[in-house]
Parts: sequence; structure tokens; C-alpha cells
Amino acid sequence: MIEVRNIEKSYGSLKVLKGVNLTVEKSQVVTIVGASGAGKSTLLHLIGALDKPDSGEILIEGTNLGKLSDRELSAFRNQHIGFVFQFHHLLPEFTAAENVALPALIAGKSRKDALKEADRLLDFLKLSDRAHHKPSELSGGEQQRVSVARALINNPMLILADEPSGNLDSENAKKLHQLFFDLRDNFHQTFIVVTHNEELSQLSDRRVVMKDGVVL
Repeated sequence: MIEVRNIEKSYGSLKVLKGVNLTVEKSQVVTIVGASGAGKSTLLHLIGALDKPDSGEILIEGTNLGKLSDRELSAFRNQHIGFVFQFHHLLPEFTAAENVALPALIAGKSRKDALKEADRLLDFLKLSDRAHHKPSELSGGEQQRVSVARALINNPMLILADEPSGNLDSENAKKLHQLFFDLRDNFHQTFIVVTHNEELSQLSDRRVVMKDGVVL
């Protein structure tokens, strides 16, 4: 599903990725592990088309990201990729349902249809009773599940998660990790998760180790 070919990336004089090659199969939960500074998050951002490599190629289902214009990249992200970050980035002035619906509204869905789909996802994630609460009224675990629902709203084929359980206690972290496997099984989505959580990395379908800007 995903092919990363000889990717290099520098920021100023700092070379972060030094020729990364990686393939990912469909419907897998893949974890990327390694020490801080190994290049894990940079690689995730490049696969998610949030940044561009200096050289090399990234293909997702045959689409070469390097051949897309900025506008085409934005549309590709919105339609095919969902993001879950350590800091959930929910907008404080909106309810849980409104936060979840935002990517669908950006994709051109009507407000009615976007909120209907948001309610369906929140129900699936056992958050239907929190749909009209604002982020400040939700627990950390609830906020992170809302961010997962937001990542799922456009039915993306790929979910990218950067330390998604980093701010959660062990019980909520386990629930979040199990959710990823449930989504893989029920909807055949592919997950790439950057994590320091050893338990998740051992449970994943594949564990990719990075060190000093390369995949070991």
C-alpha cells in the first residue's frame, strides 16, 4: 500500500532522514520505534504529506506524492489520510461532534450529513453522551477518542498517529491501542503509529525500528 523509496530530509544543516526505505501492507497496524531524534515523526509527516522530502519518493496506493501540487496534496490528505497526535488539537469553542465533523465539512459535505456521520462515529466510540460537550468538559481519554473519530470521519485508508497515547494513563492507553486493532479488523484501515509504548509496539503487526535517520 505504501512505498517509501530512499527518502532524505534535512532542516538546515541537520540531516534528519538519511535514505529511508519502507513498505507497508494494507490493513496492518505498524509501529515505528526508536530513540528521540531518530527521525520517526519526520518520516510520519512526510508519509502524511504534511512536509516534502528533499529527495526520494513516497507512493500511497500508487499515487506519487511528489508529483502532486500543493492543492492536490491537500485534497489527498483530506480524503485519504487521518491524523491522531499526542496533543489532540481539538478546537475549544466547538462541541465534540462539531470537532469531529470539521474534516467532512472541508471535504464539501453538508453540515447535516457531516454531523450525522460525526454522531455515528461518536456512538461507535461509546461517546454519544458526550457529543454536545466541549473539549474542556471531557477527560483526556475522551478527548483523544474524539480526535480518533475526527481522523475517521472521511473514511481514510490510512491513519497516522504520533505518540497518540503519550498523554494518557495506562488504562486509557490500552483502550486506545485496542481501538486501533478493532478499527483495523472492522474497517480494514492501515495504521502507522510512532510510539514509545513498548506494549503497543509488541502487539502491532509489524515493528519498525529507526536509528539516526535510517530504518534498521
